[in-house]
Amino acid sequence: MIVEIISVGTEILLGNIVNTNAAYLAEKCAGIGLSCYYHDVVGDNEERLTGVLKTALARADVLLLSGGLGPTQDDLTKETAAGVLGRKLYLHEPAKEALTAFFKKRGMEITDNNWKQAMVPEGSIVVENPNGTAPGIIIEDNGKHIILMPGPPNELVPMFEDSVMPYLNSLQPGIIYSQTVKICGIGESKAEAMVEDLINAQDNPTIATYAKTGEVHLRVTARADDEKEAKKLIKPYIKELKGRFGNHIYTTQEEVTLEKAVVDLLLANHLTVSTVESCTGGMLAARLINVPGVSDVFKTGYITYSNKSKRKILGVKKSTLEKHGAVSEGVAKEMVKGAALFTKADVAVAVTGIAGPDGGSEEKPVGLVYIACNVCGRIDIKECRFSGNRMKVRESSVSAALSLMRESILAYYSEVTFGAKKS
Repeated sequence: MIVEIISVGTEILLGNIVNTNAAYLAEKCAGIGLSCYYHDVVGDNEERLTGVLKTALARADVLLLSGGLGPTQDDLTKETAAGVLGRKLYLHEPAKEALTAFFKKRGMEITDNNWKQAMVPEGSIVVENPNGTAPGIIIEDNGKHIILMPGPPNELVPMFEDSVMPYLNSLQPGIIYSQTVKICGIGESKAEAMVEDLINAQDNPTIATYAKTGEVHLRVTARADDEKEAKKLIKPYIKELKGRFGNHIYTTQEEVTLEKAVVDLLLANHLTVSTVESCTGGMLAARLINVPGVSDVFKTGYITYSNKSKRKILGVKKSTLEKHGAVSEGVAKEMVKGAALFTKADVAVAVTGIAGPDGGSEEKPVGLVYIACNVCGRIDIKECRFSGNRMKVRESSVSAALSLMRESILAYYSEVTFGAKKS
């Protein structure tokens, strides 16, 4: 089946908000086997939205719309869709009751324009929205499926996962099941080359690569009569990928992030960690602290942005700074050694680099970053050269630091185990 994603809102066109809904819906649709050929963004304008809907209905089986279901006059999605399909609106009593309960629970007065949200097209399926005031709406018309969802992500995401996705799955014979293999420490082009033969020969299951900041995700997707059969089809592919990528695979679970994988590794080995950051300004510590349970392992995070702070807090030598500069392998090494010494952490990570847009030179261009990791006295240092704007360089640095942490911990225990066996 072909799906088309339509995002409604003038604020998206103006760049006032980032269209995260479209990215989320596209990824979810791909995961259940729906083909998406077009993304549309249209402002809060009835005439232009009408044109987009008519075009989409001519080339897609499923239309996923987000936004424009609110109480104000410029919320026109529902009214426009009903007009295109020749459906009248009526007051849906359960939606009205839900709206009343929503405002009463919060001690808020309902203004008259809010009742607009309880109006739905004739013959439609109303989808409950426990997280907001506008219900979702599914309209079936001559073999087409038009699905209207609220714009706020905290309303759209649970509505899609709880109600819309099961509905979409019911439209297709059998089921689509996917498993994601998440890889770090290998670039997208190399990862794709390593599975090119599998991609060229694919049928069922299929393999697709997705580039993330500092990561590559491989999604293996199978179509089958039931989930048990789909998992059986996928299993040998997962085994093959594990054989090819080895320790570069940090998880095969969709919900596990790179930072969670690192924290889980720290917890499993009873290791504490401290971070010292220059160009990333605390972003590495923030990624780690996002993980529940990290308080059992995280000790300290320093932002040593200036040379003076590197010297005073971490004990970086003045001579090292003068000879090599703040962005250098030598400074990264002394930063991480100082962090381990002064915080008494088992694992210490240091990041120093040039995020830009200024400060670069021919010898040390913008995007040059040094990352060091100290695991119980064993130090690894990595030189990275990132491209992109200031934020992209910083985000790439954090992902690379997490990846190096993981590699260093695994390497440390590999050496310890090998040494114990050898002796």
